[in-house]
Amino acid sequence: MILRLRSDADPHERQRLVTVLRDYGLEVTVLTDGGVPVIGINGRGLPEAFADDLARLPIVEAVVASGKAYRLAARAVRPEGTVVQVGSVRIGGRDPVVIAGPCTVESREQLIRTAEAVREAGATLLRGGAFKPRTSPYSFQGLGERGLELLAEARERTGLPIVTEVLDTEHVELVAQYADVLQIGSRNMMNFALLRKVAATGKPVLLKRGFAATVEEWLLAAEYLLAGGNDQVVLCERGVRGFDPATRFMLDLNAVPLVRQLSHLPVIVDPSHGTGLRELVPAMSLAAIAAGAHGLIVEVHIEPEAALVDGRQSIDPTTLADVVRRIRSVRDAIEEPVTV
Repeated sequence: MILRLRSDADPHERQRLVTVLRDYGLEVTVLTDGGVPVIGINGRGLPEAFADDLARLPIVEAVVASGKAYRLAARAVRPEGTVVQVGSVRIGGRDPVVIAGPCTVESREQLIRTAEAVREAGATLLRGGAFKPRTSPYSFQGLGERGLELLAEARERTGLPIVTEVLDTEHVELVAQYADVLQIGSRNMMNFALLRKVAATGKPVLLKRGFAATVEEWLLAAEYLLAGGNDQVVLCERGVRGFDPATRFMLDLNAVPLVRQLSHLPVIVDPSHGTGLRELVPAMSLAAIAAGAHGLIVEVHIEPEAALVDGRQSIDPTTLADVVRRIRSVRDAIEEPVTV
């Protein structure tokens, strides 16, 4: 059961309600940051009269009985949608956000130059991997904490909030000290211990879809974060594994309008991983915004051919500037997608 509270609900009355519900022995989750306040109640066999009594409380706007397995992530919980705030950047509003930067932090010069270039090109957040999951144990794994320090320096110089991936539970506290947004990568989408620990930080989370995950599995992974009391969650479609080796993955843009119907969480698209080919990134960026995405996460390198990781799918800052200009035009040209 979900209680959608009035937006002007008194915080003290809300806390008293939570206390009473917990005294009943119910498991209660409170979401307050991304939109209208929401209370999730996990309890079986509650009498119908109990829901009716709750609906009559002055601070309760509606009692929502979701038939979805992902109760807190369902669109009915917040029909108006959730906006995730990262500094001055709003993810989930009308204006598309652009998260850009190198796949991996390689050196101070590489990162600072790229950060300054993506800021000039119109990016609103900086991405960069300090810890990298690699298929081969012999591939470059990132600079670790030194990479986080460099990301923090780049933020200081450019003013761009930073997005970086956390790979395992033992690094959550360390990464949270530096990052503005914690990224859960495709390989870790169903690492439930990691999801729980990341949720507990209270930091905004970028949750990438697993490359073999259904949309429902993706939303249930988000439910772990929400059930942990963290509604600052951004979904990221990054492509699923297909049968055609012509591209790295199959970028599933069907998922964007579908997820916007099913969930109140904002959704962005990663055309870099979704295609694996820099020549396709601009076109798929435009298509993503046209499909209703709230933004993009794009790999950008000052010298893509010299990148230590994923250079083939990285664009240069000049191309990024063109992409930013064109997605704004697309956003202005289309009507807001239907989200009922």
